[in-house]
Amino acid sequence: RKSPFVVFKPERPWGDIILEVKGLCKTIDGVDVLKNFDLVVSKGEKIAFVGGNSLAKTTLLQILAGEMEPDSGSYRWGVTITSTYFPKENSAYFANNLNLIEWLCQYPPHEGESFARGFLGRMLFSGDEATKMTNVLSGGEKVRCMLARMMLTNANVLMFDEPTNHLDLESITALNNSLINYSEVILFTSHDHKFVTTVANRIVELTPGGVIDRVMSYDEYLASSDVNALRDKLSSNQQDPGL
Repeated sequence: RKSPFVVFKPERPWGDIILEVKGLCKTIDGVDVLKNFDLVVSKGEKIAFVGGNSLAKTTLLQILAGEMEPDSGSYRWGVTITSTYFPKENSAYFANNLNLIEWLCQYPPHEGESFARGFLGRMLFSGDEATKMTNVLSGGEKVRCMLARMMLTNANVLMFDEPTNHLDLESITALNNSLINYSEVILFTSHDHKFVTTVANRIVELTPGGVIDRVMSYDEYLASSDVNALRDKLSSNQQDPGL
C-alpha cells in the first residue's frame, strides 16, 4: 500500500500576533454552544480542542475560519497570518461534478493542469485517477483532495476538524508525521488518541462548566490530578450545560 505525500510549507513566518479571541458566544437552537470563550494563541502552538461536545468544537473552528458568525465577542488574526481550514463535513466542496484536475484548479495558485496533476499525484491520484469525477469519490478520497487543497495555500496556520475520519492507516500516518514536523500553528480536533498525543503541545478542553487550558501534551493532560480535579469542580458547578 502506498502512502500520500503530505507536506505543509508555510510561505511566511508569523508576526507578534497570531490570534486573539475575546468573549466569543454562540447559541444554536436555543443552546449556549460557546459562552464567553477567550483564547490567545502564541507562536509554535499546536492546540487540540477536546471535550465531549463536538458541536462546540466544530462551531469554534467554523467561526475562526469565517464560515459562521458569533453572536457576540470578537476574534482577531494577526496581519501576517494566512490560515487554511479542514471542515468535518466537506460535501459542499464537491457539489459541482468536476474531474479532480478541474476541481483542484478552482483554488489558487491556478497554475494549470500539469501543476494540478503533480499535487494530485502526491495524494495518490496519478494517471487516469486524476480525471476521476468528484461524484464517485469515497470518503477517504475526498479527504485526500481536501488535504491537497490545503497544501496549495502555503498557510502558516492550519485548522483541522476531525481530519482522520475516513482515512486509512497509511494516510493517517502521513498526515500525523506532517503535522509533527510542521513548525507553525495548528488548531485541531480529533478522536484519534495517538494523533492528539503526538501533535498537540497545548490542550484546551471545553467542558459544560467552563474551559480548561494547559500547555502540555495530551498524555500529561489526562494524567494530571490538577486537571481532573478542576474538571470535577467545573462539572459540579456548571451553569451552562450547552457549552
